[in-house]
Amino acid sequence: MTKEIFKALFDTHFDAVRSYVYYRSGDTELATDVAQETFLKIWEKQLQPDVKNIKGLLLKIAGDIFISRYRREKLALDFSMTFKPGILDDSPEDQMQFKELKSRYEQALKILPENQRTVFLMSRMDGLKYLEIAGQLGLSVKAVEKRMNLALTFLKKFIEN
Repeated sequence: MTKEIFKALFDTHFDAVRSYVYYRSGDTELATDVAQETFLKIWEKQLQPDVKNIKGLLLKIAGDIFISRYRREKLALDFSMTFKPGILDDSPEDQMQFKELKSRYEQALKILPENQRTVFLMSRMDGLKYLEIAGQLGLSVKAVEKRMNLALTFLKKFIEN
């Protein structure tokens, strides 16, 4: 997709995508962010969408991004409602075990081979899907799956010992 085609696509449909998300969320900032992310995905993936169905594709991508954000925010809200900072139900022994586990996890990440660590962190920390990781790293999905499996196996063995 050339810059000119993308710019025309953006200029033509940005307001419609933003309005669609705004009607679903009632939040103008969120609507603008999701609309921008939608067009970013189109640009990053270099999609060559069918002109007849382009608006539907854009709204589908925007809807998926909106739902994904909504789920993440709901999960964070649910966690914050159950977690009361300052009120610790954990015994000192539990706290010590957690610190030890965290330390072992950090050590394991340091010695994990770089290619496995990269895939693991992109999946777990950035929330990327294997297909997205494969695209960013120039690998096949099977290679990403194998590296992830090796990373998880290594981390499990290292932390348990």
